Amino acid sequence: MNEPAKIQNVVPPMTYSSKYRAWLLFLLVLVYACSFLDRIIIAILARPIKADLSLSDFQLGLLGGLAFALLYAVAGIPMGRMAEKKHRISIISASIVAWSGFAALCGLAQNFWQMVLFRAGVGIGEAGGTPAAHSLIADHFPPERRATALSIYALGVPVGILIASFAGGWLAQMFGWRYTFVVLGLPGMAIGMLTYFTLHEPRRGLSDGANSAASSDTVPSMTAVLKRVWSMRGARHMIIGTTVGAFALQGINQFIPIYLGRVFDMGLAKAGFTFGVIVGIGGLIGIALGGYLSDRLAVGDKRWYGWVPGLATLGAVPIAAYGFLSNNVTEATIAIFGYIVLVMVWNGPTFSVVHASVHPRMRASSTALVLLAMSVIGHGLGPAVIGFASDWFATRAFTGAGVYHAACVAGMPSLQPGSELASACAKASAEGIRFGMLSFVPLIGWAGLHYVWASVSLRSDLKQGPAGHEHPSLAVAVAETEI
Repeated sequence: MNEPAKIQNVVPPMTYSSKYRAWLLFLLVLVYACSFLDRIIIAILARPIKADLSLSDFQLGLLGGLAFALLYAVAGIPMGRMAEKKHRISIISASIVAWSGFAALCGLAQNFWQMVLFRAGVGIGEAGGTPAAHSLIADHFPPERRATALSIYALGVPVGILIASFAGGWLAQMFGWRYTFVVLGLPGMAIGMLTYFTLHEPRRGLSDGANSAASSDTVPSMTAVLKRVWSMRGARHMIIGTTVGAFALQGINQFIPIYLGRVFDMGLAKAGFTFGVIVGIGGLIGIALGGYLSDRLAVGDKRWYGWVPGLATLGAVPIAAYGFLSNNVTEATIAIFGYIVLVMVWNGPTFSVVHASVHPRMRASSTALVLLAMSVIGHGLGPAVIGFASDWFATRAFTGAGVYHAACVAGMPSLQPGSELASACAKASAEGIRFGMLSFVPLIGWAGLHYVWASVSLRSDLKQGPAGHEHPSLAVAVAETEI
């Protein structure tokens, strides 16, 4: 076999203060918030973009999903490998500057294909963020606190959504969607500089103990990473559940502002605000609970890392179905909020299990693998498929001329408000998005079953050694690369 890659440990300190670790988490949350803000803002601005560029729901789904996620996923693997070998702080700092610049350029797009190009740039830039960040967090927090730390990092998702929803909706209504892209894209560059100058590169495996195999400079091959992750039955089911859940979650989330506008006739700013409350605050609660409860309960039984997201996700199914069937805006909003709280519990437990199942030199790569599956299948295909389903259901609900008029697909800019055709288009569009959303709800249950199945193996997979380190068999993955 080829000689495994070796790199030098960069920073001499053996420990970092609690204040520094809090600052690291806080700054990484800001980085992730900028990432998700630039990723989700297109959902907030979907209606004016659709009307201005004359797009279908399917094209909107492509912009919100595949145009971003394909290159995000493809670039994630080499960026994850780079994070195993190079200076992770530099990777994160350069990445945020790149994706923020491309996000601002989206405001200059004049057609669908230009928007696709700029969204792809955002995806490539963001690919360098989370794998390196996860690796840093795992080096600063021991296994028994890792799910909580990873959940705190994941709070960047709802924080980004809240900023995008509240600021994005207001800016778009006041100044237009193009100006909004530019204004919300630029702050990331300042955060990138702050990251570069205030964070330090730790020794690899710092939180796993000085005598652990974690201190090795050996970087296992990608083949070894794949074999290791796939061989751990608990981690395998957690990843499958997360991938299926991401397909449903990302598809539904992308269209919630449009759903609120079509079904309940909400204006752009109000729909954005409501989306922020539902997904932003609901996500904050769900992610925080997932990490805290799984770490707390798993002290006595490691299977709780699977039971917590499994039970929560299964419980989200009937609540989501009720929310998308209700014609009462208050009941629907509360139900969808509850669904988001439960379905967002997965993050901390999933990545904690994956990181505990691999060698420290595999953590950025294993995160990149999870994100690859989530991005291509979840973020990439979810919005596009739900957009296609919305168009399909709307076509069959249309009663005006027997076919779904082209003006309906383009957002009805050419129709006289209040006309029979305009009313028929509006009704068909509302029915289309309602049944498009409902068609994805059973997938949430499928994801929940995989988390429960994962729990069967987690007690043996995550068995702790006498010194509180990870299972001794984790060293085998490194030994394989040295044969």
